[in-house]
Amino acid sequence: MTLQPAQEYSRRHILSRASNGFGMAALAGLLGMDPNPVKAESPFGPRPAHFEPKAKHVIFCYMSGGFSQCDSFDHKPRLQAEAGKPIPFKTERTQFNNKGTMMPSHWEFKRRGESGLEISELFPHLATCADDLAIVKSMTAEFSEHAQANYFMHTGFPFRGHPSAGAWMTYGLGSENENLPGFVVLHSGGSVPPHGGVGLFSNGYLPAIHQASSITLDRKPPVSNIVPQEADRRQRKRLDFINNLDNRFLRTTANDADVESAIRNYEMAYKMQAAVPEVVDMSDETEATLNMYGVHDQDVKKGHYARQCILARKLVEKGVRFIELSCLQSGIGGGGAANPWDNHGGIKVGHGRMGHQVDQPIAALIKDLKQRDLLKETLIVFAGEFGRTPFAQGSDGRDHDPYGFSIFMAGGGVKGGVEYGKTDEFGYHVVENKATVWDMWATALHLMGVNHMDLTYRFGGRDMRLTDVHGNVLHDILA
Repeated sequence: MTLQPAQEYSRRHILSRASNGFGMAALAGLLGMDPNPVKAESPFGPRPAHFEPKAKHVIFCYMSGGFSQCDSFDHKPRLQAEAGKPIPFKTERTQFNNKGTMMPSHWEFKRRGESGLEISELFPHLATCADDLAIVKSMTAEFSEHAQANYFMHTGFPFRGHPSAGAWMTYGLGSENENLPGFVVLHSGGSVPPHGGVGLFSNGYLPAIHQASSITLDRKPPVSNIVPQEADRRQRKRLDFINNLDNRFLRTTANDADVESAIRNYEMAYKMQAAVPEVVDMSDETEATLNMYGVHDQDVKKGHYARQCILARKLVEKGVRFIELSCLQSGIGGGGAANPWDNHGGIKVGHGRMGHQVDQPIAALIKDLKQRDLLKETLIVFAGEFGRTPFAQGSDGRDHDPYGFSIFMAGGGVKGGVEYGKTDEFGYHVVENKATVWDMWATALHLMGVNHMDLTYRFGGRDMRLTDVHGNVLHDILA
């Protein structure tokens, strides 16, 4: 075959002649050569914060479907007194509008730790971490339908096309490990993305290098199309050639950001071939650690979630910036695969199963990070897309409630053993220190050393940001 002069190559011609496409262009860099002479600065490397950060990493424990504040962190004795009685207050329209009577919690609340935070028996292991938690009891959402609320919780907007919080974090701060993505979503045991799909983890209009990479722990390979292999001299020659073509094409586009992102993503894919198998390997974890997290629990779904929590800790140790965990469908009495906390009926069984699934692993994660001196630089956010009504849906479920629900933060510059905000005596509407999703992410960015108002990206003639035109840092929960 006679090759045409390089300057006559079109992109289509390159792709047709080089079956590997852009291929794994990082080999030259790994072997001591400049992988990108056009722009040597790596987009994956760490970037300076706006001010001194308290945290370097975020672990987002997302309780998809919406857990009940009245059954977990927001104790309302009035519900017990009104049990089985008609609703004594004006209600908002709910998702299904099948309103029953007042329903108390199925779990006993107790004061925990030195702080005396009230946490129910739904989370007995997390209760032992009470003095590390900042519970926000006055969270609100703008939407009560799952997909819109999921997008709102992840991106600050109720529809797809906007960057996820993890993408904003890596855009603003980069990553501390150039061999692993800065934004990772963990799956296992058949877990699926919440309603809204993978767009919840999108880079939106940010460069493509900031989109999430999904790691499925119990699948081989754990990252699609990333197959471990060793480089040889023939591969080196091929990659040298492809890398040269990539950068020549990049010059012809005046260093187009989308083209550069594609090249950089292939570089990351090459590096991940060696890095991912190492990080997902848990053979070096002690039996005591595995038992602490609940890996060997009879509930196999709890074991899967426990492995996600261990991997989250390992990714923090590797310098990954933002990690999101995925709940698994609980089975009988639970919600669907995409919204396992969504108990419109049988909440005692459904929430009980979900609490058992996540409680011990997350508590172990907090304690493990703490004993490794990593909790102080790792912010844990525990939240669902909304809460649930204090009155029953039908006879034994709870409907969606975006008007006043609970989340918690821990580590990474957050005060432990504190609560913020207040709902009314029934746990329905916020009556003190209303907090929003924008406030939550403004606070997380602040702890990471970023002013949320200054983290912007020009798109469609407007400076876009994670907090839109809203957001206030919740200073009262900061250490």
